[in-house]
Amino acid sequence: MSQPKTLLSAVLLAGLAIASPALAQDYVARIGHLESTQQSRHIHLEKVAELVSERTDGDVEFQIFPQGQLGNQRQMNEGVQLGTLEGTVAPAAFLGGFNPLVSILDIPYLIPEDAAKAEALRDGPFGQALLDSFSDKGMVAIDLWPNGKKQFTSNEPLDTLADFAGQKFRVMDSSILIEQFNALGASAIALPFGELYTSLQTGVVDGEENPLDTIKAMKFYEVQKNLVVSDHGAMEDVILFNPMFWDSLPENYQTIIKDAFAEVIPDLTAHKAAAVEAALETIKEAGTNVRVADETERAEFRDVMFGPASEAYVAKTGEAGQNLLDIYTEAYGAL
Repeated sequence: MSQPKTLLSAVLLAGLAIASPALAQDYVARIGHLESTQQSRHIHLEKVAELVSERTDGDVEFQIFPQGQLGNQRQMNEGVQLGTLEGTVAPAAFLGGFNPLVSILDIPYLIPEDAAKAEALRDGPFGQALLDSFSDKGMVAIDLWPNGKKQFTSNEPLDTLADFAGQKFRVMDSSILIEQFNALGASAIALPFGELYTSLQTGVVDGEENPLDTIKAMKFYEVQKNLVVSDHGAMEDVILFNPMFWDSLPENYQTIIKDAFAEVIPDLTAHKAAAVEAALETIKEAGTNVRVADETERAEFRDVMFGPASEAYVAKTGEAGQNLLDIYTEAYGAL
């Protein structure tokens, strides 16, 4: 009779081993985002996943879902809040409805052009305060990822700041961006992104603002005569996790994950820069009049737009927004 008992004991022990979290893969995070598998965000999320798996001996697995496979950005944001999704890497522009304070990133020329200074700003008191502002929104924000800069295009001349006066530009529905164009003497019209190509083609609006790779991908250059490389608007991604998932991780695993996201930023920036350069060549070859704004002109743009856009931000976010803007001002001045 001893053999059946031994067999039964072995079966029970095997069952316990399967059920034990300590002996199974400990942590699996599904991370959704909107970009394609060829774009910078996805490629570097895969690199982060490799680093995290390697440095946790396979205990933490990131499963990356690109191209909105897990829903649009709003649905993914809500999934992270509710715990039906462990993480997302979201463009800041898609987060203002969840956390109005993040709209500070809409202010033109907020992020320095110098890559080292930009990273110092993200890593310093301002970046941390911005990440902390998600803590009461049912999200844990662990880092900011750079994802390019916006440029201006138009069917009207863009040779000087004065040329913007009287022109109509499409914007996302943001009071900050509207004030940015008002400060230039232009009109801002909020239109859905899907209507932009036709609106440019038919003259509903004269121009728009987007990163160069977006202008290329959406073929806006086909219906725009002029482009000025102004680098006026920072496109930042926010890396978000569900609080219950994040809090379940051992502290050393949290550190490993944060470090991995930070470590790939130089490669991410270089990959994005190469995509932008290729896009610019395509746009030039199509016959678009391309002009690169020099340092003096960019300073003039900032002088004109930064104040009104900041005032619109504070009007929207109140004392909390003013506090964050004050932290930014001090941090920017120390760079």
